[in-house]
Amino acid sequence: MFLSADVLVKAVMIGLAFASLVTWTIFIAKMIELSLIQRKLRRALAMIGDARSLAEAQFALGARRNVLSALLSAAMREARLSAGISSDSGIKERAASSFAEIVRAEARRVRLGMGVLATIGATSPFVGLFGTVWGIMNSFIGISKSQTTNLAVVAPGIAEALLATALGLVAAIPAVIIYNHFARVTKGYLELVGRASGAAGRLLSRDLDRTHGAAHSRAAE
Repeated sequence: MFLSADVLVKAVMIGLAFASLVTWTIFIAKMIELSLIQRKLRRALAMIGDARSLAEAQFALGARRNVLSALLSAAMREARLSAGISSDSGIKERAASSFAEIVRAEARRVRLGMGVLATIGATSPFVGLFGTVWGIMNSFIGISKSQTTNLAVVAPGIAEALLATALGLVAAIPAVIIYNHFARVTKGYLELVGRASGAAGRLLSRDLDRTHGAAHSRAAE
């Protein structure tokens, strides 16, 4: 059916087959990526669970690089830059702003490819329908030229045209299912990132309180 179809219908079918290939490629890549980063972040959060300061948390993580290490580095940098020139509330506010930027950047990173899935899921049925309409138009033109309505003459052209719609659904249905699945998985991962942001904020608050407690002890002496 593909070989005997019109050139435009062939182009539509090839495009839909390519869209389906892209969908499954994104699915495999995102499954591996999200599984790894979720596992790493859960392990990192467990490693800093007993840390009493930002320095201890960074030491516990070692050379690991993930969103939690970025949050801890941002907290330490803000505490260092604001030392002696700002109140605790100002330091926490600026650190929270840095945390929000890191979280937004991480959200953008993990959502890469999901826009492509949404586009494929939304447009593939219409692209397939366009191929079907074009193929049926050609079939009717062939009927008028052959001056016959014999089913053996009409059916092959219509079947070729309907194949484009079938391919459109084959491309669209998995794309929509995979998009919804990754939307749920991504939401769960971003909740973990929110926990990491909260952990970094609590460690910063402890460091600030500890610094003030030490200062008060020296003043009392």
